[in-house]
Amino acid sequence: MKFLIATIFLIPLAGRCQSPPDWQYDRHRPAAVYAAARLMTSGTRHLSIRLIIDSVHLEKEAFAIEPAGRTITIKGGDDRGLIYGSIALSETIARGIPPDKIRPSHDHPHFPFRAIKFDLPWDTYRHSYALDQHYATCRDTLFWKAFLDMMVNNRFNALCLCNLHPYPCMIRARNFPEACPFSDSELKEWQTLFHSIFRMAKERGIDTYLVPFNIFVSPEFAKTHGVELNNLQHHFFVDGDTSEIIRRYTRESVTQVLQEYPDLTGFGLTLGEGMGGMTPQKREDWMKETIIAGMRDAGRKTKLIHRIPFSGGTGSLGLTSIETERLTRKAIDEEGKFDFLEPPIWADLKYNWSHAHSTTRLIKVHGGRLYDTYFKPLPTSYKIVWTARNEDFFCLRWGVPGFIRAHIKTNSQPYTGGYIVGSETYIPAKDYFTNPGLLAHADWKYAFQRQWLFYMLWGRLLYDPDTPDSIFRGEFIRRYGPRAAPLLEACALAGQTPLRLASYFDFTWDFSLYSEGFLALDTATKSVDYISVDRLIDHPVTDPAYVPVKEYVDSLLAHKRISSRITPMRLADDLAKDCIKAVRLVNDIPIANSTSLLYEVTDVKVWASLGLHFAHQLQGAVALEKFRRTGDTASRDLAIEYLQLALDDWDEVIRLTRPLYNDMPLTHLSEQNGVRSPENARLRWHWAMTRAAVARDVEIARTARPYSP
Repeated sequence: MKFLIATIFLIPLAGRCQSPPDWQYDRHRPAAVYAAARLMTSGTRHLSIRLIIDSVHLEKEAFAIEPAGRTITIKGGDDRGLIYGSIALSETIARGIPPDKIRPSHDHPHFPFRAIKFDLPWDTYRHSYALDQHYATCRDTLFWKAFLDMMVNNRFNALCLCNLHPYPCMIRARNFPEACPFSDSELKEWQTLFHSIFRMAKERGIDTYLVPFNIFVSPEFAKTHGVELNNLQHHFFVDGDTSEIIRRYTRESVTQVLQEYPDLTGFGLTLGEGMGGMTPQKREDWMKETIIAGMRDAGRKTKLIHRIPFSGGTGSLGLTSIETERLTRKAIDEEGKFDFLEPPIWADLKYNWSHAHSTTRLIKVHGGRLYDTYFKPLPTSYKIVWTARNEDFFCLRWGVPGFIRAHIKTNSQPYTGGYIVGSETYIPAKDYFTNPGLLAHADWKYAFQRQWLFYMLWGRLLYDPDTPDSIFRGEFIRRYGPRAAPLLEACALAGQTPLRLASYFDFTWDFSLYSEGFLALDTATKSVDYISVDRLIDHPVTDPAYVPVKEYVDSLLAHKRISSRITPMRLADDLAKDCIKAVRLVNDIPIANSTSLLYEVTDVKVWASLGLHFAHQLQGAVALEKFRRTGDTASRDLAIEYLQLALDDWDEVIRLTRPLYNDMPLTHLSEQNGVRSPENARLRWHWAMTRAAVARDVEIARTARPYSP
């Protein structure tokens, strides 16, 4: 192993700021320059700082902070460790800890792969104004600087940029120039953007992966060559066009992108979209002959994410199968032997399909059940990474450290390499939620900055699950002062609401559930609508640890005891207890002089009101089902009472949110009635728009009749 100590330079940080003369770091290492620049902004000028790479005593990404009087040495096992150590020291100083009170500390990574999934808003997977509106923000390098700084602050080390067909925005293909619709000056602007993103990411120790979907070409290419003419609008569930000219264009584009963007780390494979009519073997063959071959021809080592196939058949949405798992494992094992790919291969699976913020138990992946093929025998050439998709809350702030710790503990087997966190139906760029009059007084600019706790919890805990709650509580205090100390506990209590809803109300793909709005796909109408009391009664549960309403009523009427599982009434009690306590914790926090704190406190109250709504709806559902089974009018009266309380809770949600939040575009509504249309793509949503549906629950109970014999 190699031991590196930074060369001492007594000259300024290049192009950034003037460092004190006794600071020691290697100004030829971009990571050391970045680390020193971060320290310079944290009040460390009066200290003597030494930045050292020590790859003998520290593992990759690990760091140690060693104070000795006014001299503080930061050691990193590699560049990332050096950066993380510098940021850790900066945060310690920002919390008001004087230099003589700084204690030695160290940390090391739990998972080697900690990524964010980010869908670029041009040529998006789904078509919705909710995604299109981020175009200008994501063309701004200042946004990316802020986003990448957030990532490195929270120790995320990989960024997955997803896009149906990114090549025309990045290159003018040498043999297919017609594929690019831009003038030279326009293309230059795009190229400058991507070069800036990849350079800034590399400087911060963040790997970048381009994740195109397959099989797509630009409309210009399609019209020129007479291929894919039936998919000029880039819909994703279409048959795959495997024309030789598309095969060649794809392969050469991958090669050229990697050659023209040396700071791009690698590619991701996604097998499913635009590949209808192809067998799993044909899909794997296509990837090998295009993406993998293009990476081989680039002439440099790269990294690979291989997304596990979604379909075991020829349809775009098929079921999982052992046969497909065996075929895929064989392909990934072969990829692990390629000398142009840097090991390990990251084999990606969606944890609980599109709704990871549910139960920590693995119930399903995309397509259904997961078998054990990828784990037995233990892989040596790849690591499993779990995609934790969030398609459930975009507006309200969320953070439950215990849930994330439990998730990580459940999935820390030797074959696990880490996680990818992110969304398909949401882009965390433009803040389109906040009332414009209030946004002007807030301390954030971009959407992701509103959800700072979400990213901090996922990133820091993926790096070190033993990170104590005091770190996150301290961040609330740093932002808002001692008055904000109760907010972490309140967030954790109220934030159980969406987790419990998604654990109880079963889901599959993106639109099948939107917990924040208590919306779910109705397969009969093919629309995303409010989860009515009847749907709550009839719908299956996600996690078998929970008891469905009908089964619970069966047990009541049969005088059978349910002891080991969570009944609807116990769930309602747990929700009420946690939500009432959450509100009690924040009620006395003064918010008059801080717009940002107003939003933090209000979001806790909104989640709590939604939790109480869910609790009362569960109680109403049990009483309503009991009346329908027995004809007991007292049960019907109880159902009416509970569902009226649920409506009162919803009115409180409206009262809290109406002054703060806009009517919001929502991707989940872009295919209402099973139709993809420009009108649906621009539909808006707010809790107030759902009130009539919530009130209908009361009428359902009032007009209910016993079941016919």
